[in-house]
Amino acid sequence: MNPFTELQRFFERMSEQYDETAEAWSFDEPFGELALGAESMATDLVERDEAYVVAVDLPGFERDDVDIQVTDSTLRIDAERETEVAEEGERYVRRERQEQSAHRSIELPAEVEKDEVTATMENGVLTITLPRAEVEEAHHIEIE
Repeated sequence: MNPFTELQRFFERMSEQYDETAEAWSFDEPFGELALGAESMATDLVERDEAYVVAVDLPGFERDDVDIQVTDSTLRIDAERETEVAEEGERYVRRERQEQSAHRSIELPAEVEKDEVTATMENGVLTITLPRAEVEEAHHIEIE
C-alpha cells in the first residue's frame, strides 16, 4: 500500500468534514466573504471622517497582479500571480514559489463615491482610499 494514497484519502476526508461544518455554521465573516487565499490577505479597514481606508497585505504580488472593483458599499479584491518560467539555460534546483491567487470581498459600513476611489501599492501593501458618499437629507412629505 502506498502511504501517500492513504494520506491523500485522509486530507480528502478532512476537507469534506470542514466543508460540512462550515456550511452548517454559515455565519457572516466580519470582513465579508473569505475566498481562496483570503486567509493570507490580512486586511485592515479604518474609518476616517471623509473616507474609509483599506490596507491589504499582498506579499509577492505586483500592482499589475491585482484587480479592484467597488460597488456602492462592497469592495472586491482579486490577486493572481503566474508561475515564473525558467529562462533558457536555467533549471530550478528548488521551487517553492508557485502560481498564487487570492480573493476577498469586504462589505463597507456605508456607501462610497465609486468614481473617487484611489489605490496605491508599496512594499506588498495595497492601500485603497474610498471617499464616503454624501448622505442625502431626508425629503419631507406633506400628508394631504
